[in-house]
Amino acid sequence: MPGMTDAPRMYRGLRRILPPLVNPYLHVQVEGLEHVPDRAPAILASNHLSFIDSIVVPMNVTRPVYFLGKSDYWDSWRTRWFFQGTGVVPVERGGEGKADASLRTGVRILQAGDLLGIYPEGTRSPDGRLYRGKTGPVRMALEAGVPIVPCAVAGTDLALPTGAYLPRREPVRVRYGQPLDLSRYRDRRSDPFVLRSATDELMYEIMLLSGQEYVDEYASKVKSGAVDLSLDDLGSGSTDPGPTRHDDTGGRAAS
Repeated sequence: MPGMTDAPRMYRGLRRILPPLVNPYLHVQVEGLEHVPDRAPAILASNHLSFIDSIVVPMNVTRPVYFLGKSDYWDSWRTRWFFQGTGVVPVERGGEGKADASLRTGVRILQAGDLLGIYPEGTRSPDGRLYRGKTGPVRMALEAGVPIVPCAVAGTDLALPTGAYLPRREPVRVRYGQPLDLSRYRDRRSDPFVLRSATDELMYEIMLLSGQEYVDEYASKVKSGAVDLSLDDLGSGSTDPGPTRHDDTGGRAAS
């Protein structure tokens, strides 16, 4: 299979098996696949609704897409063999400097000429809306000098809701947008306000592709209870990424 020569053996096997099974079962519709580079490195940055996003986003791409995963998965052979075989790259999550560790690992994948899959929200959406993006993906793109391809999935939260083990036959759509060239920001890639501006630009493109309502809060804070989006506060969700402001830069790739 073109572009799959260097992928792990399990990845190559699943890439042959899954599309003929999953595409018809979930009625997967794919749009904009031509925007994914055939050979050049790039980041595929997607919204995140379900565990199976990490299957349907790369499933129809003709070259391997690597994701970052918690190094804890490598502590047990039961999980290590699967994640290693499917091209997940371990990153140390705990302790200080975890964002820098993710950054270095992501840049290394990109500098090797590969595709990196990442979720700018850092975790799955708690309610189907699109949440504020972390700046990690933009930092990686600027450091490696690669474009970001915005992606959007729809329907995966219905096909496999949180807590479910078997997918239901719900239609799923995957859309890939025009690559974002952020090279104009590269000379100022250490400026947190520039990073936030570029990240808001990315989230706006994902919002247009997904059709989701945008909420200018981090999904992780909503899940933890640090931010309460009660019914009375639903009007705070906007249709446009919020104003530029400084924030932490730890982009998380998988949850």
